[in-house]
Amino acid sequence: MTELDDDIPVLSAESLAALQEFRDEQKDRLAKFAELYEGAENEYSSRKEEGEKSNTDKSTQKNTALTIDDFQEDWQLSQFWYSDETANILADALLEGADENTVICIVSAPSVYAMIKARNPSTLPTQKIYLFEFDRRFALLSGKDHFGFYDYNQPEEFRDDLKGKVDRLLIDPPFLEPECQQKSSLTAKALLRGDKKAETESGDLQYKLISCTGERMKDNVKRNYPDTRITTFYPEHKNGLSNEFRCYASFECSRWRFSDEN
Repeated sequence: MTELDDDIPVLSAESLAALQEFRDEQKDRLAKFAELYEGAENEYSSRKEEGEKSNTDKSTQKNTALTIDDFQEDWQLSQFWYSDETANILADALLEGADENTVICIVSAPSVYAMIKARNPSTLPTQKIYLFEFDRRFALLSGKDHFGFYDYNQPEEFRDDLKGKVDRLLIDPPFLEPECQQKSSLTAKALLRGDKKAETESGDLQYKLISCTGERMKDNVKRNYPDTRITTFYPEHKNGLSNEFRCYASFECSRWRFSDEN
């Protein structure tokens, strides 16, 4: 053995076992996604050939077993999933008072969409719930009909059928930078319906806007979304973040009130 060999670090048995476990998990995850992609593509093609027989997105029915934990965070894409409690609270806020005509869009917050998907479909007031994401893996979660590829660098380049048609919007800009915040606000403006006074069947407002982002972005949020205010709700993430997050909204609900900080 040479001196050079002596300098090569050797992993302990425990470290090697942990590394192998990680590789096995990665392999299993990739195999699962490959199978799901193939199944989704085949079913989507078959359904398009046969024609729509109902308003139900059948391509998503096989994917109800998927949870946000099946999607590994990609920190290079600034992916940090919300805790289950936070995702549930945001889901409740979007759905509260909605009716069958309410159109909901969730932008760059797939953990909230996943939480809605986990609920019994019969309990949802609307089926018109869409996910916009840069990460195309999430088309498996939503189904193609309810997915829109979204890149904040092209804020107005997304599926045309939802432009000016969204009543309720949750937008979580991926980066805590003024440019990202400003471009994301252009997306919000392009998505949202112009009538902010329309009411649901229960008398609640159709229009509701939520933006969850870092506390240090509050001036940008105020400038980009002048009808939102800081709320009493503090979003939390599964793996923790050093940046304090706040929830800015155009409304109060059973889950939060406007903060005295406004």
